[in-house]
Amino acid sequence: MGRIVRSCLQSVLKLVNSVGGLVGVGLILYSFWMMRVWYREIHADPTRPWFIYTFLGLGVSLCLIACSGHIASETDNGHCLSCYMVLVFLLVMLEAAVTADIVLNNDWEEDFPVDTTGRFKEFKHFIKSNFDFCKWIGLVIVAAQVTSIFIAMILKALGPSRGNYYDTDDDSVPSRLPLLRNQVQHSPYTGDSHVPVKSDSWNVR
Repeated sequence: MGRIVRSCLQSVLKLVNSVGGLVGVGLILYSFWMMRVWYREIHADPTRPWFIYTFLGLGVSLCLIACSGHIASETDNGHCLSCYMVLVFLLVMLEAAVTADIVLNNDWEEDFPVDTTGRFKEFKHFIKSNFDFCKWIGLVIVAAQVTSIFIAMILKALGPSRGNYYDTDDDSVPSRLPLLRNQVQHSPYTGDSHVPVKSDSWNVR
């Protein structure tokens, strides 16, 4: 029963963790598209597109966290699960800090550097025009991250799983013991114990 529960939890962790991986892939593709458009339209601008690089970094980070979550669920290692939980928790705290800054600070745009590509304004306009849709997407992402932390905590509390090989080894030990006992009983000294004595007696004579 414990193995079935653990297997179900591992499957759910992989499924929930895949949400972050898909979002990361989407951010990477979107950043590549923005970079392609920016390099095609740019002429002589020495500034770097921080908004594009930020999207690319977030996408790569989400993909790496998703990979670590899949590895942690497969290896069933407490240290891997702890590292995964710390990474997801830090990501959630970063998202909460950015959201709090945007909601509570009226001049939150001044906290970011000037975007020369114009993609930041386009993204902000897209969020405002599709606020309900983006809000539900954000809630799904945060819920998936919190759920992954909760499931990882449960898997870590359950401890390492015992494989089938433990049962097979316990069953095979009794079958091996008679062989060892037979070897001890039929030692080579039982059959030839009188030979050296007889040879010694003939030498004395």
